[in-house]
Amino acid sequence: MNNNETIVVIGAGQAGFQVTASLRQGGFKGRLVIIGDESNIPYQRPPLSKAYLKHQADETSIQLRPAEFYSENDIKLVCGDTVEHINRRLKTVLTKGGRSFNYDKLVLATGTRPRELTLEGSNLQGVHSLRSFLHAANLRDDISSNQNIVIIGGGFIGLEVAACAAGLGKNVTVLEYSSRLMERAVSPVSSEFFKTYQQSIGVNVVTSARIAKLSGSQRVQQVHLENGEIIDCDLVLVGVGALPNVELAVAAGLDCDNGILVDEFAVTSDPDILSAGDCTNHPNQYAGGRFRLESVQNAIDQAKVVASTILGQRIAYHIAPWFWSDQGEIKLQTVGLPIGTDQYVVRGDLEQRKFSVFHYRQGKLIAVESINSAGDHMVARKLITSGLSPIPEKVSSLDVELKSLLAS
Repeated sequence: MNNNETIVVIGAGQAGFQVTASLRQGGFKGRLVIIGDESNIPYQRPPLSKAYLKHQADETSIQLRPAEFYSENDIKLVCGDTVEHINRRLKTVLTKGGRSFNYDKLVLATGTRPRELTLEGSNLQGVHSLRSFLHAANLRDDISSNQNIVIIGGGFIGLEVAACAAGLGKNVTVLEYSSRLMERAVSPVSSEFFKTYQQSIGVNVVTSARIAKLSGSQRVQQVHLENGEIIDCDLVLVGVGALPNVELAVAAGLDCDNGILVDEFAVTSDPDILSAGDCTNHPNQYAGGRFRLESVQNAIDQAKVVASTILGQRIAYHIAPWFWSDQGEIKLQTVGLPIGTDQYVVRGDLEQRKFSVFHYRQGKLIAVESINSAGDHMVARKLITSGLSPIPEKVSSLDVELKSLLAS
């Protein structure tokens, strides 16, 4: 570590912030620069689909740190400007605003952007995405002044917004392409549970939905399904996944494939450029190969690995993925990756809305999803991290204390 070095971070989200915070915590005394394309100082994204929409959070309360943090820690924060070019030979970055920054180490924390619909009518007014604070502010205003909401996509974002909007007394319809909700993330048991829950709070859930087009005069008014059904609406939220922001990396000649390729130390194909967060594709032992994760946990933990690499500590990234989603009164917490599940068992009581689902592949425990069961989740994280695989019969039995299985 050279304390005369300059570290430039492109991206002012969770990962970008964490890189600089961890560097200062680790004793780095050199120059730190964060460049973000939003006008806001770094903030938390999860509240945008929950507390912020319900007017339980505002622009200040979701900040990762107050503005004083950056001045007190000598971190130069450049907001509202976009990096347009990386010159690897000269080790400089150039922004749209005409500013140039030299770097010794560069960190790409460019995140993702919402996947857009390519259907007829998808550019009408009232068609929303949700990623940034500006997206959330526009969506919140539109929800406040309208009644009939269609959400395209039955993943985490779509279902969180659906629960919020239903709680505000809105008429909500969720259209999911797959045969079940959150198909890639949870078991069929949990998919059906959340479908039933969403319906119980007034959300109309349609699975295996095929959308033909959106229509309206300037503003969206209807969603047309391929089966001929027409759903009237005042606004539409599109939540059909995200794409990694790799354009800068590609233009700079870095190796990319569904994200910016990094090694276990978060280093790209250029040893002076590192990357962290949703935009990276990294070796992941829980996925059995390379994987791109979109989660706060990944952004924070991989950013810490970036900082440790810059500090010369070389700590590999091998942390079990975990995630959470709040939908109305239901809290979902997951750990591990349910890839190739061939057996799952349920522990708890679905009717009481408190249970966990344990995923196995060839007898090995690979993932656990917990609904309103924080205790199960904490034990599950230890089980997954330790590589322990208690037999399904013990896991499902409430006569067996779950934490006792940590000794197995």
